[in-house]
Amino acid sequence: MQQPTRSAVIRRTSGTAAGLLAAAAVAITALTACQPIQPLPAAEDREDVTSAEAGAVAVREGGDLVMALSAEPDRLDPTTSSSLYTRYVMQTMCQKLYDIDAEGEIVPQLATALPEVSADGLTVTIPLRTDATFADGVPFDAEAVRATLDRHLTFEGSTRKGELGPITDIRAVAPYTVEISYEKPFAPLTAALADRAGMMLSPEAIEEKGADFGDSPVCVGPFKFVDRVPQTSISVERDPLYYDPESVHLDTITYRIITDANIRAANLRSGDVQVADTISPQDVDALLKEDGVGVLQVGSLGYQALTVNVGNTEGVGEPPGTIDTPLAQEKAVRMALSMSVDRDALVNTVFNSWFESACSPISPDSPFATDLSAACPPYDPEGARQLLEDAGVQVPYPIEMQVTNTPDTLRYAQALQAAVSDGGFELSVVPVEYSTLLDVQSRGDFEALQLGWSGRVDPHGNMANFLSTGGGNNYSGYSSPVMDELLASAARINDVDERAKIYGEAVALLQEDNPIIYLYRQRNLTAYSTDVTGVETFTDGVVHLSGAAFVEKEN
Repeated sequence: MQQPTRSAVIRRTSGTAAGLLAAAAVAITALTACQPIQPLPAAEDREDVTSAEAGAVAVREGGDLVMALSAEPDRLDPTTSSSLYTRYVMQTMCQKLYDIDAEGEIVPQLATALPEVSADGLTVTIPLRTDATFADGVPFDAEAVRATLDRHLTFEGSTRKGELGPITDIRAVAPYTVEISYEKPFAPLTAALADRAGMMLSPEAIEEKGADFGDSPVCVGPFKFVDRVPQTSISVERDPLYYDPESVHLDTITYRIITDANIRAANLRSGDVQVADTISPQDVDALLKEDGVGVLQVGSLGYQALTVNVGNTEGVGEPPGTIDTPLAQEKAVRMALSMSVDRDALVNTVFNSWFESACSPISPDSPFATDLSAACPPYDPEGARQLLEDAGVQVPYPIEMQVTNTPDTLRYAQALQAAVSDGGFELSVVPVEYSTLLDVQSRGDFEALQLGWSGRVDPHGNMANFLSTGGGNNYSGYSSPVMDELLASAARINDVDERAKIYGEAVALLQEDNPIIYLYRQRNLTAYSTDVTGVETFTDGVVHLSGAAFVEKEN
């Protein structure tokens, strides 16, 4: 297997950050100073703080806000992107047909009401705003929606196709009304249109730019794209054509790439940035006590997981191939790996009890959660060793795991490395730059890797693309006809309880096959200067800056 190059920090001007990551990488790959794993008491229930509201404060019109991003976004193309950090940037300039609010409810954005679904579930009608305009001056209408959805369905490399379901036709039945026809009912559509699949693209820009759309995206939004300096920053500016100008206060937003959490926190304290995402649990307690700094914190619909390559030999979305290793071939070996992970002890020790252990792609706070979806594999290192011996494999069994080269991830990887050794595994850790690791997982150039998913309000968005044969996010190359039918049948049903039952069955099968081993669920921790207000973050992990403003200071 081709080995990726170990990358330096994205923000190359920061020698301190590079030193921190290099030191962490050396410590891990040398297998020295492994941490003892000791369970800590369960964390107290933490109250969500989703908005940097400052009450009845006066806001200052204009200004240039800087947000520190913990990783570089991938291509700024809603059809193909797969990075959470891309969603941060796109939130300000590419509005969707629907969005989610602070309570996790789906609400109209460029649509004017929730979809109307026919009695047989095969026809979906969506009414649209009549006052929106793309940043290039092209009117937003039903034909633009048709063109966007058609691109999501047909563009080579699209990761949106599986999210939209078995569409047979899309029609502009009136200037501001879209009708979508289905081969079979598809319940997750509205939730999909509240994410990247619902981001609307200028039809003229689609035609003109083609595959280069992501180099200078054109959408409907409060802000529009200005420029991108690779590995350094992305800038947007206020769009004078936006339909709701009174809600927009800033002149520009610059997303600055700062991969090290300590440096993000330092830049926030110094005033060089006003918002910083993914605050480390190592820093958050101190920041909560500081004057002039606020912290948004909210639970996550997503997860962090270990993906095992069981058949991704030709790239994501291609038919699965054969990988002739016990880890890929024998589900007993993967079961043993899952049984070697003491999830609670790891998350409490490494993340100071800020995060929660996770065993499935369905959040316990989801209306689709059941006892089956919440069940955890037993922590049983002795049983894991027995499974390995019964399978007749080498013990300790060696596995190479690629991870992002950030300090928090490396700390967890080192702890995981120590933990699974008791179950009979020898885990070697290869740190990789985040954007490189996205490419690695798409190509299938890995044995195992640890990455996360920010989560969607409908379980279909957390499961189908990852677990269905040929799914756009099926990085493991997993294929199971039983899983395919479970996920397809859940998507055809509107009743929440019935769907929840099926998803529980899917999780039970998933925990038998273990192409993905779920590890923990983050709290979304976003720090901000109290000089700004209107910053928001919700359970899908996206930081919203569209309505942010600087606070007018008293004389």
